[in-house]
Amino acid sequence: MTFRRQFLIKAPLGLLAVATSNRADQPKPEAPPPGAPPTFGTAPAVGPEVSRSTFAEAEKLMQLSMSVAEREMAATSWSTSMAAMLERRTGPRKLPLEANLSPATQWNPRLDGDKAGPAHDRFIRTKADPGPLAAKDDEIAFAPVTKLSRWLEMKTLSSERLTHIYLDRIQRYDPKLRCVITVTREHALAQAKQADKEIAAGKYRGPLHGIPYGVKDLLDTAGIATTWGAEPFRNRIPAKDSAVVERLNAAGAVLIAKLSLGALALNDIWFGGQTMNPWLLEEGASGSSAGPGAATAAGLVAFSVGSETEGSIVSPSMRCGVTGLRPTYGRVARTGAMTLCWSLDKLGPMTRSVEDTMLVLKAISGPDAGDVASVASKLDFDAGASVRGLKVGYIPAWMIEDPATDVDRAALGAIRALGMNPVIVSLPDWPYNSLNVILFAEGAAAFEEIVFDGRANQLKMQVPDAWPNLFREARFLSAVDLVQADRMRRKVAVEMSRIFSEVDLLLVPSLRDEMLTISNYTGHPSLTLRTGYVEVSEARSDWAPDSVNPLPKFSPPRRVPYGVTLIGRLFDEGTIARVGLALEKFSAVATERPPGF
Repeated sequence: MTFRRQFLIKAPLGLLAVATSNRADQPKPEAPPPGAPPTFGTAPAVGPEVSRSTFAEAEKLMQLSMSVAEREMAATSWSTSMAAMLERRTGPRKLPLEANLSPATQWNPRLDGDKAGPAHDRFIRTKADPGPLAAKDDEIAFAPVTKLSRWLEMKTLSSERLTHIYLDRIQRYDPKLRCVITVTREHALAQAKQADKEIAAGKYRGPLHGIPYGVKDLLDTAGIATTWGAEPFRNRIPAKDSAVVERLNAAGAVLIAKLSLGALALNDIWFGGQTMNPWLLEEGASGSSAGPGAATAAGLVAFSVGSETEGSIVSPSMRCGVTGLRPTYGRVARTGAMTLCWSLDKLGPMTRSVEDTMLVLKAISGPDAGDVASVASKLDFDAGASVRGLKVGYIPAWMIEDPATDVDRAALGAIRALGMNPVIVSLPDWPYNSLNVILFAEGAAAFEEIVFDGRANQLKMQVPDAWPNLFREARFLSAVDLVQADRMRRKVAVEMSRIFSEVDLLLVPSLRDEMLTISNYTGHPSLTLRTGYVEVSEARSDWAPDSVNPLPKFSPPRRVPYGVTLIGRLFDEGTIARVGLALEKFSAVATERPPGF
């Protein structure tokens, strides 16, 4: 049986104007007889001529091989079969795509048969007495939100005083760290005074009321610059708050600072320089949530909100010794947040304690019409619930091989000591990095305009592993490989679903590349927390090694914080938080402050 393509492929008359001049004398194709359907390969020729050698060179990029005859057929037909597919961006009928326009296809991490998460909402926070108000401002600054909120509720501490404490610390320490892009001083003091009035009048909104915080500077703030850390956008001032900021406003929290991020959410260098690690000022804070990591670790904010596409909460939380919660994909609406990857971006809290992450998550969770991937979900968390009997999956080889350390192995021992059951699990040996076709394709699509108009060349970092080069290279990825990566993503999600049918959560070395990739693509939540310390003899970097600019070396080695990561079932942040609380208490290292701060 012969199949005819039932697609209308008719190039507009304007396309004829851009056909190359040597085609002008070509005879017009004869009109098909009445009743003949349109077919591929009959559009008017457009675009520049290509040759067999064009395809021979392109084959090297795609890692495929055609015969001479196949190249000849492709070269002679390209202008009538494929070139017109580029009209959306090459013209003559160019069609700009708005920044807030999402793709029609949406990633849904839930598989058929998967549980949708907790059946109901339950949130029980610690009821412990916070004790008397700390005597020194620095001690107040480093107190977790669990204590700060109780002191504010009891009126032994005012929001205005607490806000001044953090504003003073920003002025004193940010020159060393470069973690703040914009200080919102007047805005913050006005919010703090309002919070104090409401609390005094008995209108307490909850545990974030009056608490000063900072957000990664990719979350829109009405009338306040939101720069994305990138030179082309440093004067960008949104008219409306992002959904997350709106929700924190509703919770009574006090926005004190817009915090740094690596330009366009990559690593830790922005137009103001490199954000540094408070524990080791000779190295970057890691990224891209560099500002939230450094500011939270150094006690410049009570808590912060970061974002992750593939490691941007986990890595700076590790480097700076803070607690980072990456929620399930879709739990927190991204309306008003910079888009890097529609099917990967997630927003989450970065704090100085595990329970603090849950207090923030409760406030910012929920869908919004502006984010088509956001969904309604339940949150079940009980800070006092037992962890005994929980099944914690781990991969034995990962606990032996780099990048695992004795801290990772000690965490596995703590799991046993706390009455949980370690369970060996396995993953297929697949090329998980192939999934990153999706990251690069979506990122290049999100920032197509600045690549074509040259603004990407304004970014400080112009090295091979920075966005300008990667976005340009991504233009040469295959659309077929993008679809295949998407199919592989579903296959990987099936494997993760299998594992979570066997265990309640996973314990993994935080920077194990496979799991950073896998869990971000499958949308599973993660909690990264400090559980110990390691010594390093060389500064660490997010950037590819550069022999011209070697990293500082240390003799004797320097002591820095180190932590592990828990991966949970979809929409089951409550379980990984319970286990995180138990590990945090067992390891007893969360309260140590970086020297000099």
